[in-house]
Amino acid sequence: MRKIMILGAGNAQIDAIQYCKSRGWEVHACSYTTADHGIRYLDRFVQIDIKDKAAVAAYARRAGVEAIYSVGSDLAMPTVMAASEQLGLPHFLSSEAAAVCQSKYRMRQALGTDFTGNIPFSVCSCLEEALEHTAFPAMMKPVDSQGQRGCFRVDSTEDIRAHFAQSLGYSVEGKVILEQFVDGPEISVNAYLAGGELKFAIVSDRIVYEDLPGGIIKEHLLPSRAASPEVQRAAVEITRAAMERLHIADGPVYVQLKLDGGVRPVILEVTPRLDGCHMWNLIYHYCHVNLLDAAFTHLMDGTVPDLTPRPEAGNWKLSFLCQKPNLPYHHGDYDVSKARYLFWYYAEDEVVYPLNGYMEKGGYQILCDLD
Repeated sequence: MRKIMILGAGNAQIDAIQYCKSRGWEVHACSYTTADHGIRYLDRFVQIDIKDKAAVAAYARRAGVEAIYSVGSDLAMPTVMAASEQLGLPHFLSSEAAAVCQSKYRMRQALGTDFTGNIPFSVCSCLEEALEHTAFPAMMKPVDSQGQRGCFRVDSTEDIRAHFAQSLGYSVEGKVILEQFVDGPEISVNAYLAGGELKFAIVSDRIVYEDLPGGIIKEHLLPSRAASPEVQRAAVEITRAAMERLHIADGPVYVQLKLDGGVRPVILEVTPRLDGCHMWNLIYHYCHVNLLDAAFTHLMDGTVPDLTPRPEAGNWKLSFLCQKPNLPYHHGDYDVSKARYLFWYYAEDEVVYPLNGYMEKGGYQILCDLD
C-alpha cells in the first residue's frame, strides 16, 4: 500500500485526506494539536508541529512514506519542501522558494519594485519602527501568518498603535508588514504549472465581510463578475510572470489580488499550493478540472492529468456558513436547500473554535444560479 504524509489535520486538510483515502493510500498526518477535525479520517496521526522540519522528516523516514504534502497552509509549505529535499522525496519547488512565498515581505522583495502588480511596503519588528510609516491608508499584517489573522487597515499612526501588538502576535518571525492599501474588488487566480508552463489558470471573485478587518472570506464566485476579460488576462499574465520571479515551475498556485480602481490587478498574496477555501471543488463543479487530483497525481506519479476546462452554464458560488467563535454551531441557522454540494466542519451544538477571532467558517456549500 502506498503511503503519504499530510501536514496538518484541520478543516483545510480534510479534502486532501479524503482524496488520498479514496486512492487507497495509507494516510499519515501530524499537527501541533490533537483536536483537529481531520484526525478521524486518518490511518496514522502523530502530534508534531508542522513547522518542525526535523521532526517531520524523522517521522516520515520512520513511516516510509512516498511523499509529504499539505493544502491550504502557508506555514506547512517550507516544511513540506525541506523535509522532502532531505529525504529525496518528490516535491514541486525548493524549500527556499517556499520560504520566500511564506514571508510576505520576502515575496515582495523577490518580485522587485519593477514588477507590475507589486506595491510599496515597509517591514518592522517593533512599534517605534511601525510608527515611522506615514503612507496612509495602509494594510498592516503579520509577515508570516495565514487566514487573515492579525490583518488591519490603518489610516493613521493612532490605528497602528491600536492594532500593532495584535498583528505582531500572529507572526512567528516577529515582524509586521505595512503595505499600500489598494481600493477595489478582490479576485483570485487558481493556477497549475508543469515544467514551467502554465497549464491552467482561472480568475474568480473573492467576496469578503466588509464590516470586519483583514479581508475575511465570505464567498468565491465563478465566473468572475468583477473582472472584464481584459483584466482577467492581465491577472493571469501577472501570475505567470510572478511564478518566474519566485522560481515556481510545478504544482498548484493560488494568487490573491485586488483590482486597483477596478481595473489594475495588484498582488496581495502568492502561495505555491492549493488555497484553503476548497476552490478546487468550486472549479471542478464549474468547469470539470480537478486541481486536487492534479496535484496528488503529479506529486505521486509524475504525470499531470488533462486540465482543459469545460465550463457549465450559470453563476457558481462557494459560500461559507460562518458564525462568531466560542458559540455552539447550529446547522438549522443556514439555508442549504439549494446546495449542489454541502460540507459541515462542525457537528450540531459543537462550539466553534476561534481562528481569526471575528467570523469563523463552520462549513460551506456550492450553489449555481442559472438566471
